[in-house]
This record gives sequence, C-alpha cells and structure tokens, in this order.
Amino acid sequence: MNITDLRCEYLAEPTAVENLTPHLSWLLESPRRNQRQVAYQILVASSSQILAQHKGDLWNSGKVKSGETVGISFNGSPLQSRMQCYWKVRIWDQDGTASDWSKPSEWRMGLLNPSDWKAIWIGFDHPRKSAIADKKGVLLPPPCYLQRHFKIPKPIARATLYGTALGNYETFLNGKRAASDYFNPGWTDYQKRIYYRGYDVTDLLQEGENAVGIILAEGWYAGYVGYAKEREHYGRYPRVLLQLEIVLESGETLFICTDRNWRATTGPMKFADFLKGEYYDARKEIPLWAQPTADLSNWATVNTSKAVKGKLQSAPHPPVRVFKTHRPKSITEPRPGIYVLDMGTNFAGFARLKVTAAAGTKIRLRFGERLQKDGTIYTRNLRHAKATDTYICKGAGEEVFEPLFTFHGFQYIQVTGYPGELTKGDIVGIELSTAVPVAGDFRCSNAMLNKLYANILQTQRANFIDIPTDCPQRDERMGWTGDAQIYIRTAAYNNDVQAFFRKWLQDLLDAQRSDGQFPMVAPLKVAGGDGGPAWADAGVICPYTIYEIYGDRRILEICYPGMKRFVEFCRKRAGKDLLPPAEFHCFGDWLNIKAETPKPVIFSAYFAISTHLLSKTAEVLGKQTDADRFGKLFQRLRTAFQRAYVDDSGRISGDTQTAYALALQYDLLDEPFAEMAAAHLVENIKDRNWHLSTGFVGTRDLLPALSKIGRADIAYRLLQNETFPSWGFSIKHGAASIWERWDGWTPERGFQAVIMNSFSHYAFGAVYQWMFENIGGIRTKADAFREIEIAPEIGETLKHAKIAYHSIRGFIQVRWRQNKQLLQIDIQIPPNTTAVVHLPAASLSEIKESGNPLKPGDDIHRRQIIKNKVVLHIGSGEYKFSIEKK
Repeated sequence: MNITDLRCEYLAEPTAVENLTPHLSWLLESPRRNQRQVAYQILVASSSQILAQHKGDLWNSGKVKSGETVGISFNGSPLQSRMQCYWKVRIWDQDGTASDWSKPSEWRMGLLNPSDWKAIWIGFDHPRKSAIADKKGVLLPPPCYLQRHFKIPKPIARATLYGTALGNYETFLNGKRAASDYFNPGWTDYQKRIYYRGYDVTDLLQEGENAVGIILAEGWYAGYVGYAKEREHYGRYPRVLLQLEIVLESGETLFICTDRNWRATTGPMKFADFLKGEYYDARKEIPLWAQPTADLSNWATVNTSKAVKGKLQSAPHPPVRVFKTHRPKSITEPRPGIYVLDMGTNFAGFARLKVTAAAGTKIRLRFGERLQKDGTIYTRNLRHAKATDTYICKGAGEEVFEPLFTFHGFQYIQVTGYPGELTKGDIVGIELSTAVPVAGDFRCSNAMLNKLYANILQTQRANFIDIPTDCPQRDERMGWTGDAQIYIRTAAYNNDVQAFFRKWLQDLLDAQRSDGQFPMVAPLKVAGGDGGPAWADAGVICPYTIYEIYGDRRILEICYPGMKRFVEFCRKRAGKDLLPPAEFHCFGDWLNIKAETPKPVIFSAYFAISTHLLSKTAEVLGKQTDADRFGKLFQRLRTAFQRAYVDDSGRISGDTQTAYALALQYDLLDEPFAEMAAAHLVENIKDRNWHLSTGFVGTRDLLPALSKIGRADIAYRLLQNETFPSWGFSIKHGAASIWERWDGWTPERGFQAVIMNSFSHYAFGAVYQWMFENIGGIRTKADAFREIEIAPEIGETLKHAKIAYHSIRGFIQVRWRQNKQLLQIDIQIPPNTTAVVHLPAASLSEIKESGNPLKPGDDIHRRQIIKNKVVLHIGSGEYKFSIEKK
C-alpha cells in the first residue's frame, strides 16, 4: 500500500501549530482488493537529516497494532515554541508486510507562550481622526502604510513571519508580498480571540539592508459589517502585530517586531471596505515604499496599544486565496462609454484592471449579479453595498490595478471611464475562496443536473470566505447559523471542510448566550443572539456532522458542553409538556412557496432533532448517563410532537411538505402515523402538479424523506423539474449559481423584492446531499467512512452517473450506466475500509462481477437478499457489477 496526504491537525504542513499533542493523519492507496492496515509506525524528528536515517528523536511510536489512519495524537517529547517537526509513517498490511516509508512531511509549532511575543500592537490613528464623511454621511478612513528598515549582518538560515491584526493587513518584504493570502487574520469576535498565522519568508530576505512594510485596513474589525449601515463594531482604530524571526547560519536569532520605531503614513488607497469597495489613486503612490531605499523622513510616528482583550491563537483553518482567474465571455456597450463584461459565472472576488491612460483618468468598476432590460447591471439587490472599485491612473505606461481589501459577488462588471475601446484582455476576474481542498465530483447524463452541481460548487466557494456566509454581494455577508446547518453535509461532500468548520464552530461557541441559546449568526454582530429553531440548532447539528464525516472526536469534546447547555435551554423553555412557549422567535420555513409551516411544528421537530444528536454525542464520548437521559427525552419529544400536531389520519398541522419531511426524515412518528403521513406528503406534491413548496428549513430534507418512504421516483421528478418552482427553472433562466429565492426572477414579475434577493445563496444547494447519497448511494455507515454503505437509487430518467469523493479514509467512487438490457455499477472503495453494497436484483444469479457470476471463494465476503435487493459485503478495491434487466 502507498501512503499519501500526510496531515497535521487536518492541514498540509501547518506553520503555527499550538496543540501540544497534534493529530496526525494519512491516506492509503492500493490497486489490490481487501487491503487493510493492521499496524503503523510514526517517526517524528527535529531535523530532516535525522528523519532520513529512519530515526525519530522527538517520537518513535514503535509498531502500534491499529488500523487507524485518522487523528492519531502525537505522544513524544514535549513540544516547544517554534519547533520544526519532520515526520513520516509506515504501515503493515493484513499479511504482516511492511510498506515503504511515506514521503516526509513537516509541521512547525507556533508561539505557545505569551512571553514569545516581543512585538507590540501598532497602528496610525490620524487617518480616522481626519476622515471626512462623504455626501451621504459615510465615513471611510484610508488604510495606513507602516514601515521600518533593518539590517541582517550575516547569512540567513531561516526566517519566519508571525502576524495578525485588528483589521486586515498585508505584509511586504523588500517590496514583495509575504504571502498569497487575503483578509488575514479573518473574522472572529476580536474581543475573545484573534488568530495569527506563520509564514516561511526566508527567500524574501537578503543579507544586508532590508525593509518590512504593512498596509493596514479596517476589515471586519472597524469597517462596515452587515445590513445595519454601521461600522466600528469591535473598535475604532485598527492595529497590527507582526514578529519577524530570522535565524542566522551562526545560530543567532534576530527579532524584527512592530514597535514604536516604525513609521506611518497614508498612500494611494483613499478607502478600502468590504461593502463599499476600494478607491485607489495611483498618483499618490509612494515609490519603493516597502524597499530599504524608501525615504521615511516625512512619515509620522505610529500609535501603539499596550494590550488587547482577545486571546492570541494560531489560525486553525486555511486562509482565503485565489481559486481561479476568469476571462470575460463577452463585452457589450449598452450606452456610450459604459461597458458591461459578462464573466460567465457568478463568483466572489474582484477584477484585475490593465490600462494605459493619461494621469488623472478615473475608471470605475461596479459589480452586479444580473442585468437589467437595458443591458446595464442590476444593483438594487445590493442594498447599501456600493460594491464599486475606483482607480485613478498615474499616467506611466501600462498600469495594473487589483484591490487588496475588498471582494464582491458578481457575474457582471460595469466599467465607466475607460479610455478607448475595452477588450477582453483588459479586465479579468479573480475568484477568491477559503483554500479548502476539493473533495467531490458529480457527472451524469442530464445536462441540467450537471449545471446544477456546478452552480452549487460556485455558490459554496463564493460564500466560504473565512466563514460560511449567506451571500457575498449585498450589505450582509454574515455567518447565518441556519444556512450553515442546512448545508454543512453538502459542503463536506464537495470539499474538505473539517478545518474550516472547526474555526467557525469556535465562533459559534464564542457567540453562545449565557443561558445556552445559540445566535442567528456567528461571529455575532448586527443580527440577534436568539437564533430560534433551525438556526440555533446549528450548535448541535454542525459539530455532530463534522464528527460523522471526519471522525473528529475532539470537535465533539470541545462543543459538547455548549451542545448540552443548548438542549437544556430548550427543555427549560418548553416546560413540562415539552411544547413551545407562548412566545418565541422563529424565522419559520424561510422563503417557502405559499406553504407556511406552523412555527411550533418547527420548534418541536428541531428540539427533538438536537436532543437525539446530543444523546448520540454523549454515547460517542462515553457519557452514558447523559446518553440515556437525552435518549429518553427524545422519546418524550416524539410523543409530544405526535399528540400536539398529528391527527388521527396522520395529517400534521399545517399540512405542508416541510412538516411531513421533517417528521419522516427524523423518525418523529410511530406507525401507522408515519405511513399515513407519507401518503399525505405524496398527495401534497401531486396537488402542486408535482412541484415542491419548501423553504430553507424543508428543502434539504424533502428528497431524502421521499427516498426513505420508497418514492425516489418523485424525488427524481422534483430534482429534474424545469418549471417554477425548481432548481431547473433558475438554470433555464440563466442561473450560474444558487438563488436565495425560488422566484428571484421570473418572466412574469421580473426581479423579486430588492430587500432580500441574492443570486448567490447556498441554502437550496443542500439538495446535493440527496444527489450524493441517493444517486451515488454513498453514505458513511460507521466510523467516518471506515465502513461505507453503497446503495444507489437508479433513476429511470438518467442513462449514467458518476459520483466521486475523497473521504477522510480515501477515494470512493460509484459509476453506473444503464440501457434497456443491462445495468452496470462500478464501485471503488479505498484500502482499510469495507462496504455494504445494495444492488437492485432479486437474486444472486442475476449479478455478475467483472463479467463472472458470483461464486464462493471470490472477494465478496457475505451475501444477503433483503427486500428484493442483493446485499454484498466487500473489502477495499474496484468492483464491476452488471445486472441483466428483466
């Protein structure tokens, strides 16, 4: 077996680890069947030379009898600040044969002690004090430029940069960007925690004269956040903390830190804001400002802060980086001098402008998701977000502009002020997203479904900029909890989001109220601290989902106290009868289609869902008393739900698709009520001419509930509809992303209400969970895909489908294709796992594998016939099943 993808703390070669017992993981690959690991050996060394000798002076685990490949805790010598750790692993297979050693990997420890930080917080307050409001009273202070020179007297062995900010910052060493990240240090509750990152910057320094420069902007800390038209949510004056540690070949260490010796000024950026955009006057550029030759004599003294309230911690998640460059698909000129570029898809990021023009030429780029009838961009749905970048030329040949401290959600760019005729090479789109590894792939014979999947991916990337946001374009862009819990499983099937959600779940815990209630958004600003049913429940649903997909027991340990406090809050609020109080906040089934599910039904359903998951979490963590107590509470909640909302015919209060989907999907009904409710759900869909009516709360669970009651045919029908309301309807009308509303635009009404009409909103994209688990039939059966269930539901309307997934255990793939005579299903299972495969055949004789009939002694370990399906138990490897149709 080949060992790949070594990771520490679920990241590839992290540079500032703070966990003293970091988790180590790897993947296994093999072309052979039934391969499994029975033991491993890990070596961790303080140098690559020691590791190359197959020694581990920090840890030699010895041969450990275990099949585990995920989350193995380092158990060696005590780890210290700044320590560089090199490691590799080998394994033994079921025959006792040892593998080759893996390729080496490494991680670096962060600054573990407060005394390790020698830097102080600095900034430049004059811009804020002298800022003047615009005509509408909008205050936008300019970013500040900070710099200092330093000398390195001897050859350099290694240099590491540690940095963070209250605001957003960019670091330059000798004129070059120190990292390819954007918007560091990310968005947190800065009063509670502030994340720093570490970077190896050895190649950017030189013996002799050097310079370090920083541009510091307001970011989420002091800039505009959300829809309240408010800024300075965390503080008034941005600050930055930077520490450059240079180890010389002589063994000495130089510390270049932010302190009172730095100098400050303002530059070409008039303002930089997430919602308003960036204004850059190139005529005010400071030549070579971050070079050691820069003249700082006219720069001002920096301002300092002795301490900040938030706790400094290393960032546990990947940074925001460039994902892709998009060239315009077309350029139109709806009015003289107004150009509109269609980028072909709706994404989050900015535009890179290239221009040659006279000094003082002002070029404005405004961003939108859709076009108006006259061909100009539609911006009313942006509300108070200006979403405009402005560039003033300096007149020095070809100039290139791209912003550093803003992003927009857009498909179209409207350009004014461009000299001459704009061509496709003059502007490109730069797509940004958190750098989470791609994990999934979906393809099938239906072009609309392929486009739907592409739109889901596009929308996820656009809304995964440091936190899971609701939308990337308007004056909101907040981490709505309901959207996150609805979508998290789909997110995990598309990308490796373990580290991403670890970070956000800490934001959620930081925002939890003292009484146990979880908020509407995290980090908590602008919106309220009372999330209400389906939103607050993210505090339970999200950590348990991360555990199920990634086997992350530690996230359950971290979140369990908050999960428990939340369920206890719900219990106390519900009272003895376990039903909702007279008054409570609830968003309801947000943006449903004239099918309002009673809010008490949603309250009770989600109370039961979270209680059930809490019971399962307690069992995982070995808290059996809690597991039993909350398991009994769940049963009482089921009974209370049925008594309060279900009549003798099985009809649920409200008679909505959402009510039935929740009750059926989460086992809230006893028989015969479940069977009757299933009939009512089908009847409801039929009465709507086989269309859905669900909003945010019900849409994710509607298709899974239909499959659960044996009506995958209806699920396929809803998925493939192209008339309103449906996913296909928006695609038919040009959607390049997932819309917030089913009726975001219709031919009859045009655009929906501007108050809430995003065209990049991932909630309805949660349908991919059903596509993955039912078209592909892939589910984790036990222990985060160590045992896999493969049960594809073959749709008569599809000729073929392929669903692939890079799980925490390795690569899983299901491919099926069919014609009138034959159904073929190809399955790939990674080493060290097993699978239970459900095939649509009535007997073993109908099935062939790799062209041969199934027979004793082959690689199928167990065979069963269950409910007219053949159930096979297989080990790892590739299998090719064929079934003759009758």
